Amino acid sequence: MQFIIPFAVILMDRFHLMNVFVAVAEAQSFAGAARRLRLSPPAVTRAVVALEERLGVRLLARTTRVVRVTEAGARYLEDARRIMVELDEADAAATGINATPRGHLTVTAPVLFGKLHVMPIITEYQAAFDQTTVSALFVDRIVNLVDEGMDVGVRIGELPDSSLRAIRVGYVRRIVVGAPAYLHQHGAPQSPNDLGGHRLIASSGISPTNDWVFAGAYGKLTVRVQPQIVVNTNDGPLEAACRGYGLTRLLSYQVAPQLESGELRAVLQGYEGTKLPVHVIHREGRHASAKVRSFVDLAVETLRADRALNPD
Repeated sequence: MQFIIPFAVILMDRFHLMNVFVAVAEAQSFAGAARRLRLSPPAVTRAVVALEERLGVRLLARTTRVVRVTEAGARYLEDARRIMVELDEADAAATGINATPRGHLTVTAPVLFGKLHVMPIITEYQAAFDQTTVSALFVDRIVNLVDEGMDVGVRIGELPDSSLRAIRVGYVRRIVVGAPAYLHQHGAPQSPNDLGGHRLIASSGISPTNDWVFAGAYGKLTVRVQPQIVVNTNDGPLEAACRGYGLTRLLSYQVAPQLESGELRAVLQGYEGTKLPVHVIHREGRHASAKVRSFVDLAVETLRADRALNPD
C-alpha cells in the first residue's frame, strides 16, 4: 500500500528544520539551540543534518568550540529569517493580534538622541498600550535591524539603499558652540581657520578624524583641528563646553536645550554645511504588526513636531 504524505505535513517539517537551523546559527552552538528550542541536542543535530541533505549543501562548519555558517549557510540564514518573520506576521494577521498593540517591541537610536527624544516616546507609548513591553538599545553606531532583531530605529544621516521602510521626520546640523564666558574671554571665531587659536573638545563619534568639514559661501572648507581633549561620547564634550573650557562641534539636537537656555552660543553659523536627515526606520512586511505601526506613528508625529528637528 502506498502512503501519500499530506503537503501540510511536508511544509511543517521544512519549517521545523529551518527554525532549528536559524537557532543553531544564531547561538553558534547545537547545545545552545537545543536549550532555546527545548529540544534534545541529538534532535537538533538530526534536524540540521536532514536539512543539509535535503538541500545538498553544507550550511554549517563545525569545530570543537564553535559552529559557524558557511557562505551558502549565510545566504540561507538571511532568507530563513525573512520567511520566519513573514510567517509570524501572517499568524498575527490571521489571529487578529494586529487589532491591539501587544507583545515585545525593540527600539534603537543614538545614545543622546535616545535619551532626549526617544525615551519620552517610549514612555508615552507603553503607558498607552499596557499589553506591550519595550527594550531600547541606545548606541552610537549603525545597528542592523535585521541582524540584531530590532523592530524600529532612528537613523541620522543619509540612508543606504535597503529593504527597510524609512520615514523622514526632520534634520540636524553640525554646529560649533561655546559658553558665553569662554567667548567673552577668548572671542568668537569668525571663520573655521580661526579655530587654531581656540581650545577645542572633540567627540570621536561626531568626527572620527581631526578634519572638520565646513561649507560656506565659497564652497567646502576642510580644517585640520588639534583638539586638546577627545572624548568617545557626545555628552563629554558638551559638559566641557558648558563649563567654559572651550569650543566643541556637535549635532544641533544635542545642544538644543543649552542653546535655548543661553548656556551655550553657536558660532560659525555661516559655515554649518549640509543638513543631515533624521529618519524613523522599521522592517515592514505585508502585515506590519500593530505594536510596530502604533510606535512608528507616535514617533513620526512627535519628532516632526519637535522644533529641534524642524526649526523652519
